[in-house]
Order: sequence, then C-alpha cells, then structure tokens
Amino acid sequence: QVQLVESGGGSVQTGGSLRLSCAASGRAFSSYVMGWFRQAPGKEREFVSAITWRGVRTYYADSVKGRFTISRDNAKNTVFLQMNTLTPEDTAVYYCAAKMATYFTDITNKLAYDDWGQGTQVTVSS
Repeated sequence: QVQLVESGGGSVQTGGSLRLSCAASGRAFSSYVMGWFRQAPGKEREFVSAITWRGVRTYYADSVKGRFTISRDNAKNTVFLQMNTLTPEDTAVYYCAAKMATYFTDITNKLAYDDWGQGTQVTVSS
C-alpha cells in the first residue's frame, strides 16, 4: 500500500498552466504504475494520464494529449502532471492513483488502481 498526497492545484485563467505533484510514501514506489484522474462536478471520474514504473512509457486521454505531460521522479517518490493551455473544461478535482502491476495494461480503468490521493482542485476560468 502507498499513501498519496497531491498538491499544486489552484485557479488559473484560460490558457494558463499548472503543475500538479503527487508525493508517495511507503516502499516500492517504483513498482507502481502511476495515474492521474479527474472528476468534474456531476460527472464520473475519468482517466487523464498514466506512466510506467520507470517513466519510459506514458499514455494520455485524447482530451489532454499535447497539452499535459506526466513524469515521475522515483528518487523523490513523486509523480507530476504538467498542464498547459488549460481550458474551463479542465476544471475538476484531480486525483493521483497507484496501481501495483506487472504489465502496463488496463491503465484507464479507475477500478484497477489500488491507492488514491485525496485530490486537488483545479479551476480554470474563461
């Protein structure tokens, strides 16, 4: 089990940028596939991005591809989400999640993740 704490959320205007961080505690952080999800008011929690154990492979939802970048620093037990060119449609609570896995599969399925952070609010105004 790993404990996750997100930070870096806030309020920005359309076209702005934010960088989210997710600090993990517990052992074997590098054994986890890490993902970011988001949930807007009245909507289901949706997949945003995921990254493999050593950061070699990444995957993005179509809605954020080309604007968001996921990365990780295993030495610091931290995963990041750089978000650029933000729009009001990106407004949501963003959650970090960890998936103990052998293969980089089923990464868009929120039910496949084992541990979750408490979330950080991102608000984009027009």
